[in-house]
Amino acid sequence: MSNRLFAQMLNSVTCGDCIDVMAHMPARSVDFVLTDPPYLVRYHDRSGRRIINDDNDAWLKPAFAQIHRVLKPDTLCASFYGWNKTDIFITAWREAGFRIVGHIVFRKPYASKARHLSYTHESAYLLAKGFPPVPERAPPDVIDWHYSGNRLHPTQKPVQSLKPLISAFTKPGEIVLDCFAGSGSTLVAAYELGRRFIGIDLDSDHHRTARQRLSELIASSA
Repeated sequence: MSNRLFAQMLNSVTCGDCIDVMAHMPARSVDFVLTDPPYLVRYHDRSGRRIINDDNDAWLKPAFAQIHRVLKPDTLCASFYGWNKTDIFITAWREAGFRIVGHIVFRKPYASKARHLSYTHESAYLLAKGFPPVPERAPPDVIDWHYSGNRLHPTQKPVQSLKPLISAFTKPGEIVLDCFAGSGSTLVAAYELGRRFIGIDLDSDHHRTARQRLSELIASSA
């Protein structure tokens, strides 16, 4: 990818298969990845909204191989995951070259579901490429969840719950990538913290939602 095309991706959202899109990005070009891939659970919400590729894991290993490639040396990736598919995710992360260096629990003030247990948290793993420096102020591994209402996306992540990670693991002006961008929550958090961002999403509807959300945010802060 030419420098001009890469520059066009900055502070924008690209619609496409993230594996293909990242394959054309320069190696060692982003500073931090914070992403929310499909959980492999065939999820659908009460209104019937679903997630593309949530019914297969064919994309998982090649996607994280590309994430590892585009990250700069000695940096981090924070990835949400499906708790009942942990073995599949961990295998993909390790084969890509990541080391697991932390686990994050997002504590909910409500239950999203109840089966044998009441589901009152989301979780993510912190993955290292190489040996990233320890941040000056390490974020807690338990972070409060601020309910988004899921208005823009069936599994919409709250901006305020993502900010502690971006603040700790990047500096102003650095590039945050979310290759499963959904409604753009990671990108909004990055922008509000003075970071540059790159978003990618396969779903054209979510791509349009994220672009509109970011356009309105940038216009309001101009």
